[in-house]
Amino acid sequence: MKNRSRSWTLAAALSACLLSAPAWADVVKIAFIDPLSGPFAPVGQNLLRSFQSVAEIANREKWAPGHTFEVVGFDNKASPQESLTVLKSAIDQGFRYIAQGNGSGAAGALIEAINKHNDRNPGQEIVFLNYAAVDPDLTNSKCSFWHFRFDANSDMKMEALTAYLAKDQSVKKVYIIGQNYAHGHQVTRAAKAYLKRKRPDIEIVGDDLHPIGSVKDFSPYVAKIAASGADAVITGNWGSDLALLVKAARDASLKSKFYTFYAYTTGVPTVMGAAAADFVRYAGTWNVNNETFAGKELVESFKKKFNDDFYALTTYSAVQLLGIGIRQAKSTDPVKVAFAMEGQKFKTLNGDVDMRKTDHQLQQPIYITTWVKTNGKDVKFDQENTGYGWKTEQKIDAYVASQPTSCNMKRPS
Repeated sequence: MKNRSRSWTLAAALSACLLSAPAWADVVKIAFIDPLSGPFAPVGQNLLRSFQSVAEIANREKWAPGHTFEVVGFDNKASPQESLTVLKSAIDQGFRYIAQGNGSGAAGALIEAINKHNDRNPGQEIVFLNYAAVDPDLTNSKCSFWHFRFDANSDMKMEALTAYLAKDQSVKKVYIIGQNYAHGHQVTRAAKAYLKRKRPDIEIVGDDLHPIGSVKDFSPYVAKIAASGADAVITGNWGSDLALLVKAARDASLKSKFYTFYAYTTGVPTVMGAAAADFVRYAGTWNVNNETFAGKELVESFKKKFNDDFYALTTYSAVQLLGIGIRQAKSTDPVKVAFAMEGQKFKTLNGDVDMRKTDHQLQQPIYITTWVKTNGKDVKFDQENTGYGWKTEQKIDAYVASQPTSCNMKRPS
């Protein structure tokens, strides 16, 4: 009788513990859908490790109490079609949150597929955390309640970049070159429009779009740039396309200044080396050599663990806001979390930011930086063990880089 009584007591105690534990506590699984093979694999691998490292911090610091984050990689081979295949696989495996960024074509395909899935499968909704696909249309004509962008879109970056470039009176001729897909077209459009508004005296002496991920030798393009007499080159290229372009420019001793969005990404710093010092710049959402070196602990631990560079602030901001959304909603249900995330103002590694409710475009500062030799002062951190890193030239406030939106968002009832 005593044993039975003791069993009932233990059972009652266990029941009480279960009732008092958060009913919504579980593992929050994020499917990372980006290239993990092919020419853009080095960037994809770095970013997967970045997400996983941030998830470890979030779990340790309890960004979403009662929950742990898990990030699993899915290889989309940089293809919109393959992205849809792996999205279906992720959904079948129970993932309710996805992260993608390398390629606006893939991002557009994912938004459309997620919209259809969520309409047809109430109670099984998916939320898309976009950390790098920067086509402005994704938060304008193609905006979606289910899509949140953590990078500045290409118009925001171009606004900041051309504001800086316009001050350089030595620039009289500009050459534009980019990848022939949505992002490349948007960069070309914005560069022309913004330079015309800010420096109508600047002549656009070239405008090339090349196949994405398939050009092995950029020397013919560099020869055209040299022949044009361009003082500056504007490019939205990323990954191997940027590394090979810069290599060809370096090999040809091209003196034009390069204004980029992604010169800090995997592989490019090694190619640039000393030859690119003082003439390559980027406009981006963060620089580890920032005014307070915010994020240096993460950069140092990432380097120690992977012998690689942490550079994607957007992976940090995405997990950070997801944690805020889960805490506010007291749920991991994607619908409740999405409502909780929109309109949130929070502080991250680049300062105060705002997930604008109107279009789910994160409003944030933009850094303009220059590739220089490290000096132990304002340029402490190098990249890829080159002895060169990024010097902050200007931090442009969010309200300066901010762009209007045409988004007419449909929200679930």
